[in-house]
Amino acid sequence: MSASIPKKGLGPGMPVMPPQQQQQQLLQTLRPLGPAQPGMPPQGALREISPVYLCRIGQETVQDIVTRTMEIFQIARATQLPNGVTQSQAAYQDRFGKLQEHLRQLTLLFRKLRLLYERCVEMTTDLQESPAELVPYVGEEIASVRVEPCSPAVIQERQEVLEKVRQKNQEMKVLMDQMRNLLWDVNAMLTMRK
Repeated sequence: MSASIPKKGLGPGMPVMPPQQQQQQLLQTLRPLGPAQPGMPPQGALREISPVYLCRIGQETVQDIVTRTMEIFQIARATQLPNGVTQSQAAYQDRFGKLQEHLRQLTLLFRKLRLLYERCVEMTTDLQESPAELVPYVGEEIASVRVEPCSPAVIQERQEVLEKVRQKNQEMKVLMDQMRNLLWDVNAMLTMRK
């Protein structure tokens, strides 16, 4: 009895199928399209799968991975530690079966994601630029920035602002103390009434 998780097809209009068939279909879809194979329409009739479509499938796969992972954590959270209380063997086996199924599905989803990634990289090699340098300042000395002291007017203004902030903080502290005392008095009166 595994938890029912909606299984998505590879795209709109695609049927829902078991994970093994889904992975086999994905592998067939991701293979480079070669010359026309027997029983298949000619190359012009086949539509090349775009990297954008593969990325969308990858996004759905990542969402499935996150969902399965969250369910694994929910199962782990609901599992009681062995603290001397005996649980029924059936409940233990049920949780263990669910956990094993989720882990197996996660493995398949990660394989699918890896295949999608490799196919996208393969399809977009001409679009990628190799970085010239990973470290931006190799061989160049960074010019030190000279910090000039502030003018006396700025220093004085800063001191005035700091003093105003200290005064406001002191006023707020006095008000908070008064409110606290008032609340204590109200609570004391309410307690005496009862």
